Amino acid sequence: MQLTQNKEGGKLTIFVSGRVDTTTAPELESFIDENVQGVTELVLDLKDMPYTSSAGLRVILKAQKTMNAQGEMKVINVQSDVMEIFEMTGFSDILTIE
Repeated sequence: MQLTQNKEGGKLTIFVSGRVDTTTAPELESFIDENVQGVTELVLDLKDMPYTSSAGLRVILKAQKTMNAQGEMKVINVQSDVMEIFEMTGFSDILTIE
């Protein structure tokens, strides 16, 4: 998994490349935690993320809860396999997906 970011004022976009599973989810969680201070809009760009496990879902849910308290979060460019996971788990009802 690779993580890159683009920060413009209060907006932070995190680009996630590769699988998010029990091995890589802690890295994603730390990356979000370290960079989300002072952010009012968090965008997770999942264009290059082909898969997430329940560990990845937990990290995304935690990020959503954090952003509910300090701004907003949206998820963009979700691949069809990941969107299917979001729909099966109810995450499509919780997240703002574009």
